[in-house]
Amino acid sequence: MNALELLANGVILASIVLAGRNSVHTWWTGILGCALFGWVFFRERLYADVTLQVFFIASSAVGWQAWLHGRDGGRLPITRLAAWRQLGLVGIGALGALAYGLLLHLTTDAQAPFADSAVLAFSIVAQLLMMRRHLACWPFWLLVDSIAVPLYASRGLHLTAVLYAAFWLNALLSWRHWRRLMRREAAANAVASTAIGATTA
Repeated sequence: MNALELLANGVILASIVLAGRNSVHTWWTGILGCALFGWVFFRERLYADVTLQVFFIASSAVGWQAWLHGRDGGRLPITRLAAWRQLGLVGIGALGALAYGLLLHLTTDAQAPFADSAVLAFSIVAQLLMMRRHLACWPFWLLVDSIAVPLYASRGLHLTAVLYAAFWLNALLSWRHWRRLMRREAAANAVASTAIGATTA
């Protein structure tokens, strides 16, 4: 454990909690935390995770704008993703993890290339879903955290492993919280539609 790892964990913890609370501030705190974690993982030769942090920084900038302006300038709603689409994303993530893991295994001195690549691939899937406020982002984050905890512990990043265990719990709670928010949004929209219909009738 060192000061850089401690700082990175603290900033990312704030970002993840804000995401679970459906706060737009998750994005700028995430950008800062990912920049710090990029250096932590580079020093530990977890190159897929370094690549992932670069992706997170870029996608967080896009997600920040999407959450601020949504569709046609309005608030981006929480939505469900069809089950068959989620299964397709599982398959895509698994293939991506296998391909990138093989590349790292053959061309670098990476530690745990396949587990590292699985964290990369499924984090990309989860991040893209979260950018669009799809409820399905949270089960994918649960999968990522389940792989990341033993991976980081094996590299001596014990604080990071503990934090990702906390992320696992946060993802579970956030999944439930977003479901409640989605139901409230749907109810509010139904009331608004009824009021508009009554006004125009």
